Amino acid sequence: MNMYQHINQNKRDTIIIITLFIAVITALGWFVGEYFYDGAGVTFLGGALIFSGISGLISYYNSDKIVLGISGAKEVKYEDSPDIHKLVENMSIASGIPKPRIYVIQDTSMNAFATGRDPNHSVICFTTGIIQRLEKRELEGVIAHEMSHIGNYDIRLMSIVSILVGTVMLLSDWFTRGAFYGGSRKRSSNSDSGGGVFFLIGMVLLILSPIIATLIKLAISRNREFLADATAASITRHPKGLADALKKLAGDKEELEAANGATAHLYIVSPVKSLGKAVSSLFSTHPPIEERINRLLQM
Repeated sequence: MNMYQHINQNKRDTIIIITLFIAVITALGWFVGEYFYDGAGVTFLGGALIFSGISGLISYYNSDKIVLGISGAKEVKYEDSPDIHKLVENMSIASGIPKPRIYVIQDTSMNAFATGRDPNHSVICFTTGIIQRLEKRELEGVIAHEMSHIGNYDIRLMSIVSILVGTVMLLSDWFTRGAFYGGSRKRSSNSDSGGGVFFLIGMVLLILSPIIATLIKLAISRNREFLADATAASITRHPKGLADALKKLAGDKEELEAANGATAHLYIVSPVKSLGKAVSSLFSTHPPIEERINRLLQM
């Protein structure tokens, strides 16, 4: 798949993800209303449809603001940090992409991510730790990696997924609690065979929704990191710079306090350090750093 095919795929995936989100939330709303609130499925369905539609629109146009707000990031003007602005501007020219706005998270952990809905509405966010502790060549590699996510339209898909996946997990938890604690409101018709089948399907949907949402997030993230690394190497013409940066990031044992399960897949390396190696490999939103480094060094 070339870059243009990847961009088109990302645009299609964005539409599919938003559509699936609306479908899942609407189905959850109908199920909870029908079986736990005296057959109010149609009422709940309408409310869920409106809620999911509005959430989808908000996620599309404001996912970057929401992600930056969750992360506690603050915009950095040119006069406050001219060096980082010059580096980003150089990589912007090299990649042929409009210069993104620059945000910073006050944290000594080393990490960075890009967000936004398209190259004309994009942001690169750094921790203070990565700016202070990487050398110029290494930081250029990191910036080029994030510029690749911007140019490939990964930022739109990954940012929207952050908001929608978090919403699905939150609502599923709320619906599940309501289902178990609202048992006295069940319709008596639930005992018939047809109602029993729908009840079983609905409960499975309630329980599996957070898992499905997480799996979608994992599948979206991993392959895109390899492509962004390769694109960054072609932008800088110096793959070792990004490889050296990844080595330092891999050795950084500090956890990024601003990161959480909904935003972890956005970062250049996983900000979650506490899982065991086997568990981390299975559930990480990123491919192994060692494999990424090896691929870069072979270029």
